[in-house]
Amino acid sequence: MIQVTAVIALDERELEEHFIRSGGPGGQNVNKVATAVQLRFAIDRSPALDEAVRARLKRLAGRRVSHEGVLTITAQRFRARERNREDALERLVMLIRRAAVPPTPRRPTRPTAASKARRQKEKLAKSRLKRQRGHVRDDD
Repeated sequence: MIQVTAVIALDERELEEHFIRSGGPGGQNVNKVATAVQLRFAIDRSPALDEAVRARLKRLAGRRVSHEGVLTITAQRFRARERNREDALERLVMLIRRAAVPPTPRRPTRPTAASKARRQKEKLAKSRLKRQRGHVRDDD
């Protein structure tokens, strides 16, 4: 079990790993060793997540979630396969932790009396300025 938060724990069987070849520099090794990791996690099928966390996780993950609700994380930062596995898992855990925190609800506020007075004063000054821009009559 992978402990994400005090309430959420993922079973290792929910994760699917595929090893692929990394891009970028690395010499001859890059063309023959599959060190990059593609970690897949089915958000919709996970019993560890409730509906609110699922929805927030999908929104946070963005384009990394497929139409089937599968989150794909690709890790290829390191040259070692094991370090890339750890990196992908760590990124998944951090994403789920962020999704587990419910957003604080917005508490509507009202403008203060001073800010209303400032606004009225600015509007009055602006309207006076614009009134002075009228056409100049020629008295000749």
